[in-house]
Amino acid sequence: MFSLPLRIYWEDTDAGGVVYHARYLGFLERARSEWMRALGYGQDALRRELDVVFAVRSMQLDFRKPARLDDALHVTVRLRECRRASAVFVQQVVRDGDVLLEATVRVAALDAAEFRPRPVPAPLYDAMKAQESAG
Repeated sequence: MFSLPLRIYWEDTDAGGVVYHARYLGFLERARSEWMRALGYGQDALRRELDVVFAVRSMQLDFRKPARLDDALHVTVRLRECRRASAVFVQQVVRDGDVLLEATVRVAALDAAEFRPRPVPAPLYDAMKAQESAG
């Protein structure tokens, strides 16, 4: 499972020092982008070289506990399902082994120029499929 370390700063919180709920979406996106980069496919290369971008199609979030100012977190990424033109990721935001948020995120592969659905290019599909895990 891929894990991205993250620190909570003032800009992430409300006046009470608790992470604002919408900030979690950015944390999840950043972790998925870094997961893809770890496979050897940075976002710009996907767009320029493979003519593909991924867009969030749907997302289910379960907020369990709040993150707070200065917390050291890990945002995890696990690919649950890889299909020809979409993928489903399971993600968590964790503090000291305690799950603060769970997310299921479905992304769609799109043509980078026209934003129309398209198959994931073969080399990327093969790399992603190799990372797929059950559960």
